Amino acid sequence: MKKIQIITIFPDMFKEVLSTSIVGRAMKKEVVDIVVHDLRKWTSDNHKTVDERPFGGGAGMLMTYEPIFKAVNELDPKHESYRIFTSPRGKLLKQAYVRELSCKENLLIVCGHYEGVDQRVIDNLMDTEVSIGEYVLSGGEIPAMVIVDSVTRLLNESLGNPESLTHESFDEEKYIEYDQYTRPEVIETSNGEKLSVPEVLLSGNHANIENWRKESAEKNSKKYKEINK
Repeated sequence: MKKIQIITIFPDMFKEVLSTSIVGRAMKKEVVDIVVHDLRKWTSDNHKTVDERPFGGGAGMLMTYEPIFKAVNELDPKHESYRIFTSPRGKLLKQAYVRELSCKENLLIVCGHYEGVDQRVIDNLMDTEVSIGEYVLSGGEIPAMVIVDSVTRLLNESLGNPESLTHESFDEEKYIEYDQYTRPEVIETSNGEKLSVPEVLLSGNHANIENWRKESAEKNSKKYKEINK
């Protein structure tokens, strides 16, 4: 069973994420064990301080080294986990990298916050920094949730139907999944226009359906590249 540990100053943010949907089912099936830890447990003052002003001046506060050092060394004393710090400057989380992470035996994720962290945390304690996109969030909790969800769904028995993992978007570089439809066959829009499911999907001809899906995926992949130049 894979073990994922998360260190954060906002542990309550993870309650719903870990108890519902695919992640919740995976935990119940004992496919994965996910434990959330409050970083403030490892502070040494009455105020449970985890941040300080940066040397040299500058805006905002930085997460300090000591509580993270204590937490990481207590939770992963032999460095048996792959240690991740969530950061906007980290390696961009793409599907190929998610697959790499899903193959790691254990993960330990430290959620960044404030203006950043003492660089010695990155240099001395972490294996990597991971970003979920080229934008800035108020903290690393949401990126940690994204990592947990994307990794967990790739683990054996996490999904009810393993075929759900085939032909997914981003399985190949910039590959986007084909259009999909479900019942009813015809819907009516707010202006009275009727929209039907493509006839080929109702034909029962699997070869034609596969060809249509390939063309649809190619069209969607081309569109994705154009809008993300």
